[in-house]
Amino acid sequence: MKMNLNKPFVLVGASGHGMVVAEIIEDNGGVLSIFVDAVPELQEQSGYKVVQHIDTIPDIEEKQFIISIGNNSTRKKVTELHPNVRYGTAVHPSAQISKRAAIGEGTVVMAGVCVNSKASIGKHCILNTRCSIDHECVIEDYVHVSPGASLAGNVAVGEGTHIGTGAAIIQNITIGKWCTIGAGAVVLHDVPDYATVVGVPGRVIKINPHE
Repeated sequence: MKMNLNKPFVLVGASGHGMVVAEIIEDNGGVLSIFVDAVPELQEQSGYKVVQHIDTIPDIEEKQFIISIGNNSTRKKVTELHPNVRYGTAVHPSAQISKRAAIGEGTVVMAGVCVNSKASIGKHCILNTRCSIDHECVIEDYVHVSPGASLAGNVAVGEGTHIGTGAAIIQNITIGKWCTIGAGAVVLHDVPDYATVVGVPGRVIKINPHE
């Protein structure tokens, strides 16, 4: 998938995750205009200026934004606060994205990621380093697939779910919304909404509070 390099980027979130996204933009030959972060002591990140408020950025309509914050619920809150800005995507040059896959706006694809044929990735997702999304998977908005996690074919993942580092999901599994799949878990059965799953094989240890 090709990034839009015709407009400069603004990254909302200047922590470690933001640093990685900045380098993806640089490695593609794109232009990073500025970071936005609410921490007042943070004035600079990776050689770029940091401001506290989106509203202070000039020519905002000429820029594309990415919410470079790792927390899924925070990314959702930020996009709801700023529904009228334009969102881009950031895809590392080493990522392998099928020409038949779809990637939603605001999504970041890190180094070594593989997304196979007819997979659908929602908006404002994070596909982290060397994770694998196989054919016909459906990943809804605000999902974070952590480094080294593997999803076999036809896996569905609901909004806001976090799949931990090195987790493995077998084919044809449905994982609900706002779930937490622990690092290294092996998921062999469907997972209900808001569940936390750990272990090998994966088991639900709690249902998280939700509105």
